[in-house]
Amino acid sequence: QVQLDESGGGLVQAGGSLRLSCAASGRTFRHYALGWFRQAPGKEREFVAAIRWSGESTYYADSVKGRFTISRDNAENTVYLQMNSLKPEDTAVYYCAAHDSILSITNTYGYNYWGQGTQVTVSS
Repeated sequence: QVQLDESGGGLVQAGGSLRLSCAASGRTFRHYALGWFRQAPGKEREFVAAIRWSGESTYYADSVKGRFTISRDNAENTVYLQMNSLKPEDTAVYYCAAHDSILSITNTYGYNYWGQGTQVTVSS
């Protein structure tokens, strides 16, 4: 079992940066691949980025590649999402999740544990 708690969201101007954090509790944190997803009003939840338990493999949606960076600190039970060059279309609630299935690491349905989400708003 993993419990996840996101923080770091807020309001930022286009071109700015934010760093999201996701603190996890549970002894098996380091066994999970972790992902970030987002959901804008009226849209489905979409994959943003993911990282394997070792941190050696990372995955990004095309829309954020080159702007966002996912990282994790297993000693601190925390995963991060550094977001640079933010755009208004990045506005959404961002969720942290733990991957626990045979489904693809980019598949929303492959994640069984979710945080409550943190709002990111990018103004133009």
